[in-house]
Amino acid sequence: MNTTNEDYLTPEALELIARAKALAPKLAERACAADRDGRVSEETIAEMAAAGLFRILQPRRWGGYELDPRVFYTVQMALAEGCMSTAWMYGVVGVHPWQLSLFPEQAQQDVWHEDSGIRIASTYMPTGKAEPVEGGYKFSGRWGFSTGIEHCDWVFLGGLLPKKDGSGALEHATFLLPKADVKVEENWDVLGLRGTGSHDIVIGSAFVPEHRIHRTNDHSDAGCPGRATNPGWLYRVPFTQVFQRAVSSACIGALEGAITSFRERSASHVGKHGNKMAEDPNAQMAVTEAMMAADQLRLVLFRNYARIVHCAKTGEKMPVEERLMQRAQASAVPKITGERVNDLMRACAASGTYKTNPIERIFRDIHQGRGHIANNTDAYARAHGGVMLGLPNMDAFV
Repeated sequence: MNTTNEDYLTPEALELIARAKALAPKLAERACAADRDGRVSEETIAEMAAAGLFRILQPRRWGGYELDPRVFYTVQMALAEGCMSTAWMYGVVGVHPWQLSLFPEQAQQDVWHEDSGIRIASTYMPTGKAEPVEGGYKFSGRWGFSTGIEHCDWVFLGGLLPKKDGSGALEHATFLLPKADVKVEENWDVLGLRGTGSHDIVIGSAFVPEHRIHRTNDHSDAGCPGRATNPGWLYRVPFTQVFQRAVSSACIGALEGAITSFRERSASHVGKHGNKMAEDPNAQMAVTEAMMAADQLRLVLFRNYARIVHCAKTGEKMPVEERLMQRAQASAVPKITGERVNDLMRACAASGTYKTNPIERIFRDIHQGRGHIANNTDAYARAHGGVMLGLPNMDAFV
């Protein structure tokens, strides 16, 4: 199979990518304000929506583009060159139309019937308590890290339900609720990705009908009833293979933004002791190693996704060893980009730590991104390594 095929870059896809690249300079101008205010501006959200960016993974029958996820990640990386907080929020919120398309048709109607541009936030941590009642569940709990909740009208929340096989084992489930049913506790005051506005969600008690629940890791047709009305191959990609890249790919674009800022700074900066930054061997090494890392990470992303798309289109089941390797590679992106941005920051010396240096903010954003559970690269590397050494797969999401 040709894993470098770029047939997915249709004229429509290229236009969306061009729109994202055109937005990036504006995002860079607003990045300090987003960092300071703890939220992406309404202006930015409106411009992204007008550009159609939130619709890339949405079914065409709902006014979306239903495009290859590689278009989505390319757009995300382009946005991240301007502002990683905006790109991170976009990755999380923009991937949700894809998952809603797996829900029963009634759930899709509930959200998009009157306005197909409605956005959904999320927090998948399985802390929700679900009590069976007639027609659905009584749902309650507290969740952290709901990125972009201020700009959304619905929310996906994680919980655990007994498997339908009668084994008594629990499995992850995604519960869909209108924002009116939840309380947003504004407590997002952190090191980086400050503009994402990833506040807590609290529910005392809310009713969730059965049709607004998706068994997250059940990739069968029965587990994804939305395929009856959304039969395209896009909706046959497993959840983790779509979502994990949505919370790591922004780091690649952010690193490329840091490289651009570093090169601009190096061209004219002279240190307090009269040394030219461009002549510093550490600076020379740092910029090249950062560029190599960004290039390599992009290549792995697109090569792996070519395989994912092939399997979704043909029905071929990807071996668990390959899936675990891809998960480990995706989770390693923030770690690798974090190491490279560390070197760029160090080469900027003491004056580079001022907030007037965009690399300072990117440094914080990438390291904040490393904290996401999906980016715990050590855990996912061990999961792959265990299987390669003959142990069973312990990752329920793979």
